[in-house]
Amino acid sequence: MPNGEPVLTVLLYASLAALTASLGAVPHAIRGRLALPVLGWANALAAGLMLGVAYSLMSLSADEGMVQGAVGALVGLGTVRLTHAGTGTEDLDLNRIGELSPAYGYQVVLVNTLHAAYEGVAIGAAMLVSLPFGISMALALAVHNIPEGMVLTAILAERGVRLPHAAILAVATNLNQALLAVATFSVVGVVPWLLPGVLGFSVGALLYLVLVELLPESYHQAGRTSIAVVTLVAMAMVVALGVAP
Repeated sequence: MPNGEPVLTVLLYASLAALTASLGAVPHAIRGRLALPVLGWANALAAGLMLGVAYSLMSLSADEGMVQGAVGALVGLGTVRLTHAGTGTEDLDLNRIGELSPAYGYQVVLVNTLHAAYEGVAIGAAMLVSLPFGISMALALAVHNIPEGMVLTAILAERGVRLPHAAILAVATNLNQALLAVATFSVVGVVPWLLPGVLGFSVGALLYLVLVELLPESYHQAGRTSIAVVTLVAMAMVVALGVAP
């Protein structure tokens, strides 16, 4: 079972990842309302960073156990699909920046909260592989939370939410990231044979979020070529950073 010091490390870096979401309000404070292509590039950056994390975890999942990893990936895909269908957010369009209905605002916050949950599982699993590797993945997702926070802040700002309040809400939607990172690290640390499946679960969940949600949204916001470039560069940076022992 993981002792107190590693658990504290997981909590620290996962909490840091959650807190960075508040920085998404900074561009709005400096420039005011952001153009739609800028939000598209922000989504592409978030997608690329998440793809890099998914790729890094996928290689480890294959090493730890191919069959368990593949099953875990399918479970991850299915879980994201079912939770979004069950919450009515499966077809939510985050390009409706000026949408002011109360239901839309709640759905946007819920979507961000669901995203953070799967990222928390990924951080916890990565930390079990090794703390340095897990820290690099947590830092990648911390940077990922900034552009994701930009999009959330843009939607909230259009609804009249003040920027400080939007920044706080962006962090609040990511708090479960820290909780699930610690829970995953603690539980799988006690039952280590779950690790390949949990790594696979994280890969499946993150790939779904990128391919079904983030990239399609970014394509509607900016040109496909620029989106592809931003996504691939961000992914390559994470893969280079996250070489596990």
